[in-house]
Amino acid sequence: MNTRRKDAGQRGPQMREPLRIGLAIPLQGPAGIFGPSCETAALLAAAQLNEHDGILDREVVIEVIDAGGSPQQTRRNVIAALRSGRAHAIAGWHLSSVREDLAPMLADYDVPYVYTSLHEGAHTPGVLAVGETPSRQIAPGLDWLHREFGIRRWAVVGSDYIWPRNTARAMREHAKENGDLEIAHESFVGYGVRDFSHVIEALSASHAQGVVMLLVGRDAVLFNRQFAASGLDERMIRFTPLMEENMLLASGGEATRELYVAAAYFRNLTTQAALDLAGAYGAGFGSDAPVLNNAGESCYEGLYALAAAANKAQSLDSRAMLEGLEHGISYEGPRGPVVLTAAGADQQVHLARADRLEFEVLARL
Repeated sequence: MNTRRKDAGQRGPQMREPLRIGLAIPLQGPAGIFGPSCETAALLAAAQLNEHDGILDREVVIEVIDAGGSPQQTRRNVIAALRSGRAHAIAGWHLSSVREDLAPMLADYDVPYVYTSLHEGAHTPGVLAVGETPSRQIAPGLDWLHREFGIRRWAVVGSDYIWPRNTARAMREHAKENGDLEIAHESFVGYGVRDFSHVIEALSASHAQGVVMLLVGRDAVLFNRQFAASGLDERMIRFTPLMEENMLLASGGEATRELYVAAAYFRNLTTQAALDLAGAYGAGFGSDAPVLNNAGESCYEGLYALAAAANKAQSLDSRAMLEGLEHGISYEGPRGPVVLTAAGADQQVHLARADRLEFEVLARL
């Protein structure tokens, strides 16, 4: 399999000028740990789409854009790609603060925009969001952990930006509605922080039974190590909507005791589509490829969502694509059944427990 692109001579007679998709993913900073997986999974999706005439008879070409810096830096990178003709659409995994900065600009350019990351659930105009939301991850995960283990008093540790803040708000609202759950403490830290000692001290004094982690990439890795080193993992569980195989490996098996994760995709899911994805990924890139993880699969999913929306509208006009999803499109993917609408994706979420350096999927939420 040619995982980067088809040679121009291989394209069918009806194929037109390539469709260059700017893959906006983190290549630096705390989330940079996801970058290689995101790029490789997107290249696989592009190769598979090109085996079936690409998107609207245009060969799909991936152009990587660094989205790991500040929102302003990422916007400059995206604008440069658009103006140079290196990008005709934008897709990828990046922070919600970056999304909120990019969305108005891309709407002005009338450029399709697929946001693949989990997010806080708010609908951003002009954005096709395919990631998980708190109503499908946090709320049912808290209920499951309360029902199975009696965990009712929670602390929140998150980065200080849109996704963690708004997700914590949704968590508080759910706790109020549930009646049996209590938010005993909240700590928000700067994105990119390395020292969690003051947070660990506050957690130790909080009487919480569990911690909801709303941290990204390296930040979560460092928190896991310091949390375990303090001994808090002996009396408090951890629950997060954002933890994947790279982060487990970096945390180390001794630092992931009683760590639970809610996500739409895990590498060891046994759905047929997930097994097919794993097989194609291994065949295309070999055993030394970046790990196939939730962030990478989201970029794979995002390219197929872009293709589905474009095929439905028979256009790459961003407004026409979103209007064409008014009644939704149903399909079966690596995550299971998905209903894609202009407001987001309705999808199955699974709950898993970290088993040292792997995930053990326990339930569907």
